[in-house]
Order: sequence, then C-alpha cells, then structure tokens
Amino acid sequence: MATKLLPLRKLSRILKVPSFLSSSSSSSFRKYSYLLESTRPLLDLSDNVHQFHPPSFSRSFCSRPLDFVGDDSRGPATIDYSSLMQEGEFHRLADSTIHGLQEKLEEYGDDLQIDGFDVDYGNEVLTLRLGYLGTYVLNKQTPNRQIWLSSPVSGPSRFDWDQDSQAWIYRRSKANLLRLLETELTQLCGEPINLS
Repeated sequence: MATKLLPLRKLSRILKVPSFLSSSSSSSFRKYSYLLESTRPLLDLSDNVHQFHPPSFSRSFCSRPLDFVGDDSRGPATIDYSSLMQEGEFHRLADSTIHGLQEKLEEYGDDLQIDGFDVDYGNEVLTLRLGYLGTYVLNKQTPNRQIWLSSPVSGPSRFDWDQDSQAWIYRRSKANLLRLLETELTQLCGEPINLS
C-alpha cells in the first residue's frame, strides 16, 4: 500500500506552491493555481488514506417495497419444489389436457366459419390459429411442471396443476386454463365452446 502512495506524495510535493508565488499576486500564481485546485482531492486522499470511507447510497433498485408478508395480491405464490409432482405424472396430466384440447378445438373449428382457423400439434406444442383474430400457443414446460399459454387476448400465462381442484391454475390470477380458453374463444369467435 505504501508503494502506491509514494507517487501521490511525490506529486503533492511537486505541486505545492513555492513560497515566492504564494505571497505575490503575480500572473504565474494564477497560472498554476488551477493545478492545485484540480489535484486537491488527490492530495486530501493521500493524507487520509486510512480514514477513507466510501459514501453510502440510499438508492433502491426494487420497483416496490420488500414487505411481502401477508400480501397475496403482489405476485405469485412461492413454489415448494420438494412437493413438485413426478415427471411421469406431469407428462400424463399435461398430455391428456393438450390432446383433449386438440380434439375439442378441431370439433369447434368444424362448426365455425373463420378464415385461417387451424389447429396444429407438433413437437409437443399445440397451436391454434384464428386467422386475423390471433394465435394461441400451448406447450409443456417440464422442468417447472407447467403448461404455458400464449394468448392474443390475455398474453402469456403459466399454469400449474392444482391437486385440490384437479385443474391447471395460473397462480397470479387464479385463472383455470380451460375456463380462460372457453371465455376468450367465445369472445373472439362469437360461438360458445365447452372444453371441460
């Protein structure tokens, strides 16, 4: 540490105002005074190195206070990863739901007269195209044990299996996957649909 301060001390000795300049009001003093002012923080730092404390900032980088206790309206509930269902059980439930939706949506499309209506299932992704009305995409997220939905109406949602209600539920809004799709498709297409 001392070797790093040596150049600063030499600099401070070099930049000290000679006595003949400090007593006079000559132009040379004015010429060198800006050097002293600009290096003053360095000089002060070199004299008080062991007393230097970085400034403390009171900035918060969170968009909301961190008092989450007892407030369910602020976001999703925490996940207890120890209670995640087994992967085989997840695939059985998710595949059953997605294949059931595929069949019902294909039947629904047979009754509708919408240009561009198409139901496609490939690579474990169910895609429902409604022409100019938008596109739904439904797929499994195995690591999270979730079904993800991209909707032209409600946007992205992540559904977890709820054992109590025996349904896929979006934890943020408590929406049921099948009920949400029924409501949105009825609004968009003008024809009621029963997905349960």
